[in-house]
Amino acid sequence: MQLAAMAGHLIRRLHQVSTQVFLREVQAAGFDLTPVQFAALDALKSNPKIDQGQLSALIAYDRATIGGVVDRLEQKGLVNREISPRDRRAREVSLTAEGLRVYAAMLPVVRRLQADILAPLDDGEREQFMALAHKALGGPAD
Repeated sequence: MQLAAMAGHLIRRLHQVSTQVFLREVQAAGFDLTPVQFAALDALKSNPKIDQGQLSALIAYDRATIGGVVDRLEQKGLVNREISPRDRRAREVSLTAEGLRVYAAMLPVVRRLQADILAPLDDGEREQFMALAHKALGGPAD
């Protein structure tokens, strides 16, 4: 079986393209965040004061390595961690004022670059791709 006929290989290649486009456009706009870091900011914007385990689940990221993502965001002054009043072992993560500012400034850039990821596809094909990707991930196809 050739690699070009393997879904896993094509998904990996598309992930590479997605990451390259994201980094190129975000860096050109003057930001220094990875796709995973932006996903964390996005999740925290909608879900303030969640713990790292909840954050990792929301962005489908490995629970064992989410701490490093949060560490880097904290070092950049974009998030705070506080001991949870409900569970002293857990740390709640929330956006700082700077994190909110950076998120709001990056959001239009990230929205614009989405079309670049699937640039060879026309609008109808992009819509179909998105529906199929959602379905393949076990979510609704629309």
